[in-house]
Amino acid sequence: MNPLIDFPSTPHEALAFDRIKPEHFLPALEHWIQVAKERQAAIVANAEAPTFENTVAALEFSSLELNKVSSCFFNLNSAETNDAIQEIAREFSPKLTAFSSETLLNEPLFRRIQSVYESGQNLDTPEAQRLLNETYESFVRNGAALEGEDRTRLTVLNEELSTLSLTFGEHVLAETKAFQYHTTAAQDLQGLPEDVIEAAAQQGQQQGKEGYVLGLDMPTYMAVMKYADRSELRAHFYQAYGSRAAKENENNNEQVIKDVVNKRMERAQLLGFDSHAQLTLSKRMAKTPHTVLNFLDHLLEVAKPAAERDLKAVSDFASAQGADLPIQPWDFSYWSEKLKMERLSLDDQALKPYFKLENVLQGAFTVAGRLFGLHFKHHPGVPVYHEDVDAYEVFDADGNFLSLFYADFFPRDGKRAGAWMTSYQSMYTKEGIEVRPHISIVCNFTKPTASKPSLLTFNEVTTLFHEFGHALHGMMARGTYPSLTGTSVYWDFVELPSQIMENWCYQPEALALFAKHYDTGAVLPTAYIDKIKESQTFLEGYMTLRQLNFGYLDMSWHDRKESFEGDVASHEKAATAHTSLFPEVGGTRSSTAFSHIFQGGYSAGYYSYKWAEVLDADAFERFEEEGLFNPKVAADFAMVLQCGGTVAPDELYRNFRGRDPKVDALLKRAGILA
Repeated sequence: MNPLIDFPSTPHEALAFDRIKPEHFLPALEHWIQVAKERQAAIVANAEAPTFENTVAALEFSSLELNKVSSCFFNLNSAETNDAIQEIAREFSPKLTAFSSETLLNEPLFRRIQSVYESGQNLDTPEAQRLLNETYESFVRNGAALEGEDRTRLTVLNEELSTLSLTFGEHVLAETKAFQYHTTAAQDLQGLPEDVIEAAAQQGQQQGKEGYVLGLDMPTYMAVMKYADRSELRAHFYQAYGSRAAKENENNNEQVIKDVVNKRMERAQLLGFDSHAQLTLSKRMAKTPHTVLNFLDHLLEVAKPAAERDLKAVSDFASAQGADLPIQPWDFSYWSEKLKMERLSLDDQALKPYFKLENVLQGAFTVAGRLFGLHFKHHPGVPVYHEDVDAYEVFDADGNFLSLFYADFFPRDGKRAGAWMTSYQSMYTKEGIEVRPHISIVCNFTKPTASKPSLLTFNEVTTLFHEFGHALHGMMARGTYPSLTGTSVYWDFVELPSQIMENWCYQPEALALFAKHYDTGAVLPTAYIDKIKESQTFLEGYMTLRQLNFGYLDMSWHDRKESFEGDVASHEKAATAHTSLFPEVGGTRSSTAFSHIFQGGYSAGYYSYKWAEVLDADAFERFEEEGLFNPKVAADFAMVLQCGGTVAPDELYRNFRGRDPKVDALLKRAGILA
C-alpha cells in the first residue's frame, strides 16, 4: 500500500510519516496528477453553462490530495532530505511544474473561467468574488492569454526554473555539509560557549577523531562569530560561510544564478511585464518596483548614518581593547557582543540558562492562550518524520479542535539551514465540513548535550516566536477555499503575523511567563529584562542597513530588463556599494547562497521583511497603548489571522488599526528616530 495514495487512518488524518518511504512519492505524484487532470476534464466537459460553482470552485478543490503530497515532499526535502529524496526531487519538481503549467495554459478551462469572470454573476460572498478574481488573474499572469510558440516557451521556462531552484538549494546544502573544522587543541576554541565545545567534542567522537569537530550549521557559525577569541578562527569560518557555492567546484551557483535571473526576466516579458520584479510586485501590497525602491531609499536615508555611528562605536571600543583597525567583517559580531556586555551588561551566555527550549515553546503557547484562547496538547500518537519532531493538537477557547502543530527544532545532516513554517494541509470547508490545517515550524537550535538541555540565545527565542507567528496564521485560519486561507496572502503581508509575535519577547509581562532558569527555576531578573528591552535599539542602525543591503541586491537581480551576462561578484559589489560598510572580502558572495530569492519565494520580495516590520511596529503600538493582552485588541488581531487571503491586506490592516500604517513606530522602536 502507498500511504500517499491510500491514506491510512491516523489522528486527524495526519500524514503517515512512519510509513512513507522515498519510493512512494513519484507514484503518488503521478496518481494525483492524473486524478486532478480527470477532474479538470470533467469541468471542461460539463454541458451546463459555466458558473462559479461548477468551474471556479470545482477547480479550487480538484488538487487537494496533490497539494498534500507535494507539501509533504518539499518540506521533507528541506527538513529531512537524503540522496534518494534529492534524486527524486529532480523528477518530482519538473513533473509538478509541468502539471501546473498545463493547467494554467488549458485553453478550454480558461475560457470557462473567463466566461464566469465576465458574466457579472452575483456571488454569494466576498470570499467567492475574491477567489474568482484571483483565479482569473492567476491564469492571465501565467500565460493563459498567450498563443502558439509563446505558450510552449513559457512551459519550458517554468520547468527549467523549477529544476534550477532545486539545483541551487542542493549546491548550498552540499557546501554547508562539506565544511568541517577539526582541531585537537582546546585553546583554538577559546571563548566559545561550553555547550558548543561539548557538542564539538561529541561530534569528534562520533567521527572517530581526536579533539573537536565544528560544522557550518547556523548555531555553530553564529557562536564562532560572536564568541571565538581567535580572529583567525572567525576569519576562517567567515570565509567558508561567505564562499558557499562560490568556489570553483561542482557546487558553484554562479551560472545557476545567471540562468535563473535571465529565465525569470524572459518569462516576465513573455507575460507582458518589463521585469520579473514588475510581474511579482503586481500582486503585492507594494505593487511596483518603483514603490519598493522608494521605500528602501527612504529607510536608507535614516539608517545609513545610524549604521555608520554603530560601526564607529564598535570600532572605537575594539581599538580601546587593543584590536587593530579597521576591524574586519568577521570581527564585528565579536566586538559587538563585547560592547553589548559593557553597555548593557547583557551577555547571551548569561541569558541562555533562562531560555530552555521547552520553556520558551511553552511560553509561546501561553502567550497564544492569553491572546487567542488557544490550548496545546502533545500527541505522541501522531506520526512524525524524525524522532526530534513533536506533534501537538491545538484547541480553541471552546475546546474545539483547531489544528495539528509539528515542532522540529534541531540541526541534522538532512536539514537545510534557517527557520521556516510550512502547511502540510491548508484549512478549507467543503460540503459543509470544515477541514482543519496541519502546520509545522522548523528551526536549527543547539541540541541538548549529555549535561545540558537545549538553551537558546535571545535571538533564537525571537526566531521561535517569529515562526510561531506564522504558525498561528495557519492554525487560526477560517474560510472556504484553501488557496485563500492561512498564510495564502500577499508576500509583503505574510511577515506581519510572524514579526509582531517577536514583540512579546521584549515585554516583562510576557517574559515572566517562560524565562526561568533551567536548573533553579528562578525567574529572569528584572535587571536582565530591562536590558533586553534596551537591547531592541542596540546597533539597530547597522542591522537595518544589512537588511536593506539584501533588499537592494534582490531588486538588482530581479528588476532587470536585459539579460545578465556579467560577473556575479562584480554585479553584487556594484548593487550593494551604497549599503556596504566593509571592503569586499575576496571569494565571498551573498548571492550564491541567497536561498531566500533563488530557492525560496522571496524573489523581488526580500524588501517585505522591512515592509512587514513597518506593519508590525505600527500594529503592536496599539497593543502597547491599550494593553499587552487586551481582549478587544487581541480579538481584532485574531481577525487578521483568521481571514488570511480572503480579504485584501490593505483592508485587513485598516480594519485593525483604523488607518494606513505609518513608518514612525518602526524608526522609534529601532532608536533611529527620537
